[in-house]
Amino acid sequence: MPFNETLHKQLKLVSVLTALFGGLLLVGCDRQKQSPPPPPVPEVATVTVLPQQIVLTTELPGRTSAYRISEIRPQVNGLIQKRLFTEGSDVQAGQVLYEIDPAPFQASLDNAKAAMGKAEANLPSIRLRVERYRELLPDKAVSQQELDDAAAAEKQTQAEIEFWKAMVETARINFGYTRVTAPISGRIGRSSVTEGAIVMAYQPMALTTIQQLDPIYVDVPQSTAELLRLKRRMEDGRLMPDETNQKNANLILEAGRAYPLEGTLQFRDVTVDPTTGSVILRLVFPNPKGLLLPGMFVRAVVKDGLSEQAILIPQQAVSRDPKGNPIALILDAGGKVQQRLLRLDRAIGDQWLVTSGLAAGDQVIVEGLQKVRAGASAKAIPFDAPPSPRPDAKTN
Repeated sequence: MPFNETLHKQLKLVSVLTALFGGLLLVGCDRQKQSPPPPPVPEVATVTVLPQQIVLTTELPGRTSAYRISEIRPQVNGLIQKRLFTEGSDVQAGQVLYEIDPAPFQASLDNAKAAMGKAEANLPSIRLRVERYRELLPDKAVSQQELDDAAAAEKQTQAEIEFWKAMVETARINFGYTRVTAPISGRIGRSSVTEGAIVMAYQPMALTTIQQLDPIYVDVPQSTAELLRLKRRMEDGRLMPDETNQKNANLILEAGRAYPLEGTLQFRDVTVDPTTGSVILRLVFPNPKGLLLPGMFVRAVVKDGLSEQAILIPQQAVSRDPKGNPIALILDAGGKVQQRLLRLDRAIGDQWLVTSGLAAGDQVIVEGLQKVRAGASAKAIPFDAPPSPRPDAKTN
């Protein structure tokens, strides 16, 4: 066989072997690509559901009003001689505020006393006459008619004395009304009259107004829907009355600052306002420094009751399904992710109060929600929440 032909066959064999080996290498690489190693199980941060006791509260807008209000009006006609108070100052009950010219009333009092004295002076002589006529009547020295006239005169004089006694008392009362006094203690407003003004008894316009500001009222409206919801919860046993602190209330001022003193719920009105569908809650707060003034807008935090087995979870653990229903993912005992449909009550700080959908011991996924889905496997690690004081539960 010629040399060239032999070399050509050898080269052809080498090419075939090279192609075959390359194909085997490609098949091996394809098999490696088709069988990758299994991915690691994702880690998710969870919290364990632990029922706890919390006090549920409702935050309601309200307005302050004076504890007592007294509009000062004169009780007699006359001329204002003096104003004896400083506008905007604190006054005490019984303090003299105005002086009305007392001269006409002093004269009326003196006149009534004089008339009463005259009637009292006539009574002894008339009484002696009646006694003498009774002694002379058996001897026929006087007639029965004369005795009857004398007895009638005695009774008439006694009646005149009683009449003038009443007139004296009336004149004394009117004379006392010339000094207009404060019926209550409190802060007095501006005066509507000055010295020299003529005033009338029980006139429509008040001379000034006194308001008692310590304590002070806070009136807040509560919707009947919320009221019925609270009653239904108590009937169902989900909410228990807090006998110790049920009537305690707190206050948040307009600037968002908490009022330092605690108040009490005085009463809940029984009449529903037809325009707002709400009833009025009246709270009483101490106000020793006068920080609260009538007409201020505030927010009152009223205690609804006590929840013995409340379930709280971080708000970031709750998401929404396409229909807008709140849902949460939990990790079961087998390490599988499950989806739960929740019913939320209210926000408490950075947590949700859950009324249904979770049970004690459930591990709720808080972080790593984007790594897992329902039915997948996951590994639980503790959730490190930033420390924060637990607030009372509030209705948004």
